[in-house]
Amino acid sequence: MSAPRSALVPFLIACLGIFSYSIMDALMKYLSLQSGAYSAVLWRSIAGVALTGVIFLARGNRWPGRVAMRLHVMRGTAAGLSVLLFFWGLVHVPIAQAVALTFLAPLIALFLAGLVLGEVIGRSALAGSVIASAGVLVIALGQRGGGGSALMWLGSGAIVLASVLYAASLILLRQQAQQASPLEVTLFTSAVIGALLLAGAPWLAVWPTVAQLPWILVAAVLGSIAAFALAWAYARAEAQLLSMVEYTAFIWAAILGYVVFAERVSMFTVTGAVLIILGCLVAVRSSAGRTPPTEVTA
Repeated sequence: MSAPRSALVPFLIACLGIFSYSIMDALMKYLSLQSGAYSAVLWRSIAGVALTGVIFLARGNRWPGRVAMRLHVMRGTAAGLSVLLFFWGLVHVPIAQAVALTFLAPLIALFLAGLVLGEVIGRSALAGSVIASAGVLVIALGQRGGGGSALMWLGSGAIVLASVLYAASLILLRQQAQQASPLEVTLFTSAVIGALLLAGAPWLAVWPTVAQLPWILVAAVLGSIAAFALAWAYARAEAQLLSMVEYTAFIWAAILGYVVFAERVSMFTVTGAVLIILGCLVAVRSSAGRTPPTEVTA
């Protein structure tokens, strides 16, 4: 299937990926509260490898080449450390606040795209980032009350560090997606994360209960759908545009946090979300219809 010339379709597919990730985040917070972030990420990764591995083998896909495997290992390592830090922090921080902190990642990715990939940073992307950043600041003002416990501050610090690593993984995803199919990207990212975590499994892992198994499977399915969607989108549009999609996660985080964990949504949250959406629209408006620098097939 030839890549579409418009950037709008990849943008929407990436939005679907973020939506899937948001639901998975709520499930992973639930699992992390029960068994710890390490075990939750480990078993989700193993389940993800099992699911996508079967499809990969059934389709007769070949083992990735040297360049692709190098990118798989690099991105899997960055993504693995990022998700482990994020879900550890998520145990101690409300979902909406955690997601607001991760909005540092698209801003970092925006400039890394210019530095690493040589992408021209357009004015619309910069303007969108400024508007969305204002939204993040508004959210931070609404979340800072009370000072927070020591664990909350540590959790916030872990999420900030996770956002930096996630920004690097977004840039690597742009390169990775042009070397491999979305299915291969999804499989080997989970495989690298699982392999890294297995090293400490004998000492750190907690075996899942029977009641947790269905939720681990659902989290793996959602994570695989999200990874596939983002890999497909990043192969067809620039990282500086698609990084804006990350901001939509806050809307889902606010809803899920309220419904699942009774985390209240303030007017600061609503105002910040409006600014974030506006930033995304500004960024995508002039980018839609542009031809991606490299067309791929999948």
